[in-house]
Amino acid sequence: MNKISKKKVFYPIVARLHRYLKSYDREQKLPIGYEDLLHFAESFPYYDKKGKDTLWETVMYEQQEQRELNQGLKVIYAILKTDGDMSVMEHLVVSRIDYCTFGNSHPFRIQIMNQINDNYDYFYVKHADASRVYGLELEHLLSPSRINYLVHGQTLIEEHIAGIPGDVFMNDFLNRPITNKVRIAKEFVKFNERCFVRLLGDMRAYNYVVDITPDFEEEQYRVRAIDFDQQSYEGRKSMYLPQFFKDNNRVVDLVVSLLDKQAIEQYRSEERTLLYRRLRMKTVRYRLKELVDCMRIDTISTQEKVEQLKLELSRHHKTEEFLKCKSMGDLVRLNIKTVLTRDARIASGKFKL
Repeated sequence: MNKISKKKVFYPIVARLHRYLKSYDREQKLPIGYEDLLHFAESFPYYDKKGKDTLWETVMYEQQEQRELNQGLKVIYAILKTDGDMSVMEHLVVSRIDYCTFGNSHPFRIQIMNQINDNYDYFYVKHADASRVYGLELEHLLSPSRINYLVHGQTLIEEHIAGIPGDVFMNDFLNRPITNKVRIAKEFVKFNERCFVRLLGDMRAYNYVVDITPDFEEEQYRVRAIDFDQQSYEGRKSMYLPQFFKDNNRVVDLVVSLLDKQAIEQYRSEERTLLYRRLRMKTVRYRLKELVDCMRIDTISTQEKVEQLKLELSRHHKTEEFLKCKSMGDLVRLNIKTVLTRDARIASGKFKL
């Protein structure tokens, strides 16, 4: 069983990372920061439609402060969605602000309502942590999905990632007659590989979502990470493999029962090939190199965890190259490079990072 560190350390965004974010339009001046939202006057538990406590609290502010916050949050939403064009935001209101009391990061969730049709959208305001920012950027560059987020000082704004939380999917959707369990097993194998290659940890069932897309015959699925707090932080290799978390056991059982070793290796290789193709694009490769170079000289974990992980990766890959690594950024770079160059389908191609 994987055991997460009791309290993850928050690492500040250093000047070099700020410069990287600014050069790729990730850094924007924002009217509201995370600290501004902490001054709420009262709160009450938020329950889901089944009456279950969600561990989120809806918060309220003094009247004048509420008006100022609502206007600032609308501006942030406009920057996030329309590059600051407020003309299309006049019919939108901030209908709810929720505060999460669970976990380390304590984010705020902002509900935006369209007054014309009562449609809702969400975004999150969080304390900016370098680990999380590296995780978001690696997800944007290496995964099949694009990520929209903004940073200002030590405040992080994240777009909502739509999907069914993994634990809810397993409880309410996995055993539906129309669910294609082979496709679910396949996507989990690919997700597992994707997390390990870029060293994204803590993919317990509630830290990812399943996006269901109706197809002309059957449904298609994609598993997407939604929490990037544990990017290259833990020292145990198993923390970067979702298959080893006990609350993923039902999906792991599907993989074991429905896929043979040849099929599993095929899907792993498919994911590595897609990753390699993304990296062949010059814009992605150069941007990733710039990010990883920044990450290599940054501190995003303890030296004890770095030492543990480089030993475990050295044993896993059967190479002493990992023992030369000095930081988590070094390990991410070498892990990506090692996994891709050892894949028989792409080893003959040129790959530099």
